[in-house]
Amino acid sequence: MEYVASLAFAEEKDRQDPLHKFRDQFYFPQRNGKDAIYLCGNSLGLQSKNVKAAIEQELADWQQCAVEGYWLAKNPWLYYQQYCSKPLAGILGASQQELTVMNTLTVNLHLMMLSFYRPNKERFKVLMEAGAFPSDQYAVETQVKFHGYDPESAILEVSPRPGEHLIRLEDILEIITRESDSLALVLFGGINYYTGQFFDIPAITAAAHKAGAYAGFDLAHVAGNIPVELHNWEVDFAVWCSYKYLNGGPGAVGGAFVHEKHASNRDFLRLGGWWGNEESARFKMEKGFVPKKEAEGWQQSTAQVFNMVSLKASLELFEAAGIGALRSKSEGMTNYLEFLLQQLNGINFQIITPENCNERGAQLSLLFQNKGKEIHQRMTDAGIIVDWREPGVIRVAPAPLYNSYQDVFHFYEIIANIASNA
Repeated sequence: MEYVASLAFAEEKDRQDPLHKFRDQFYFPQRNGKDAIYLCGNSLGLQSKNVKAAIEQELADWQQCAVEGYWLAKNPWLYYQQYCSKPLAGILGASQQELTVMNTLTVNLHLMMLSFYRPNKERFKVLMEAGAFPSDQYAVETQVKFHGYDPESAILEVSPRPGEHLIRLEDILEIITRESDSLALVLFGGINYYTGQFFDIPAITAAAHKAGAYAGFDLAHVAGNIPVELHNWEVDFAVWCSYKYLNGGPGAVGGAFVHEKHASNRDFLRLGGWWGNEESARFKMEKGFVPKKEAEGWQQSTAQVFNMVSLKASLELFEAAGIGALRSKSEGMTNYLEFLLQQLNGINFQIITPENCNERGAQLSLLFQNKGKEIHQRMTDAGIIVDWREPGVIRVAPAPLYNSYQDVFHFYEIIANIASNA
């Protein structure tokens, strides 16, 4: 693709974009009397315009049906999680039986680790990426302590090589092989939140299994961003949030994947709750937990209807757009963003996200050695919404469901102006 650093080029790309119409289905925050240049969907997705009516429908059903809404609502609440898991199946490459939405990301991570991290004297170590999102670090640390092990010896981290920002796949695989006798679990973020690096999930999973360990992934920055094939890749479990690329709203319900080889096994250890119990026996109120033979067997509490409704509304748009088409547009916009950033002079930063679009999603991470916070503030003052991550990165993420090539070009224009006045 031959890119051109001009507004006319960006306008033409938007005219050719079959997904451009979806932009009108979202609300943009206002800055300086106009739509902000919002490139922060990797942190919080925008509100889709169908959310209000969706919430009002549930309010009306609660008003008119009360408890009978579990059976008589327009969208019966008894099955509410399935209204989200069905469209997620295509996005995550899984059967609906392998998916559920419940709780929040870190709660789900703890629940999955209680099932998949069962250390013993020989196998007790967890391998994760250095610089993983803090919540993941805290979850692993406390799980290790819960089982009576020392995090210093039980948690292994793979880091970038000296002078590098990205983790090499061969280094991950080498540690898995070296620690094959002591490794219980390999747990990676699908995409590193700081660098934007997309890890080779099938290769890491295969290596973990060869070593006799389980493989799990935090897909917070993957879900709705990059289509994956969790079932075919034989991932054991995955968790994610839905408030980033999936536009589920602040603090929205999380999700979990459990491969069918585990989910279909009622004897596979999990913590019980009545919403995970077999539906045919749920309301008998009897002793004896009989989990559903699917990922929903990990559910514990009644479906959080009002915490799922915004996600359900957004996923309707995902289904209409198609994750394949969204990924194709995302690659084009992020490649264009990279091209434009390479035209800049007078501003000192480095793109630390992989150049290969197969190793990244929508996000580019710009590392500033100095003046990063000052530049971020100037972007904010100019109507750009992106986020800052310590110690020195501005993350920029054009989301294909609502961002445009013109958004990307106007971002570049503003950055160029900042650079010329630096």
